[in-house]
Amino acid sequence: MTTPGTRADGQTLPGSRLRRVTEYIREHLDQHLTLAQLGAVVCMSPYHFARLFQHSTGLPPHRFVVRARIDHAASLLLAAPEPSIARISQTVGFRTPSHFATVFRRLMGVTPRAYRAAYVRAGLSYRRGGRDEME
Repeated sequence: MTTPGTRADGQTLPGSRLRRVTEYIREHLDQHLTLAQLGAVVCMSPYHFARLFQHSTGLPPHRFVVRARIDHAASLLLAAPEPSIARISQTVGFRTPSHFATVFRRLMGVTPRAYRAAYVRAGLSYRRGGRDEME
């Protein structure tokens, strides 16, 4: 039986709480994020938070955090020829550049260096705001 705020396959986080925790994740990518911390952001126990978060996003919290880190790293790789890949790996919360490169390749299909090089080969320029075509 379902009640308001639930679905037949389980409960989900209310939209405002989901926004709050996803914003918190994006603002703290460089830090080690625990279930306890994320649950505290939305005033829930770690277990209950993890269950509702997965029902709401389709991803467990850890996978969501990793994906957010890689997405942010991809935008940093394309924003400018600097910073270095090692610096980007630190900025997005990976302890070592090699672990970052492994995870990046698993999710994006290419290494961070190849990703950046493909962007340059495509004839796109580096701009402060991100990707812009060269004129």
